[in-house]
Amino acid sequence: MPQLDTSTWFVTISSMILTLFIIFQLKVSKLNYPLKLTSKLLSSHNHINPWESKWTKIYSPLLLPQQS
Repeated sequence: MPQLDTSTWFVTISSMILTLFIIFQLKVSKLNYPLKLTSKLLSSHNHINPWESKWTKIYSPLLLPQQS
């Protein structure tokens, strides 16, 4: 039974990682980022869900009494 030749694995894996790194860098470099970072104003909407008053106050874990 012939032996598996593993002498070229290091070169193959290294070149694959280097190629993936270069491709990733080229993809990222083509992205356009905004020059000014501005926060978006969040519109406050007051939608009343039918389960708000019934379920969330009963089953919300943050509203349960804390046990020590």
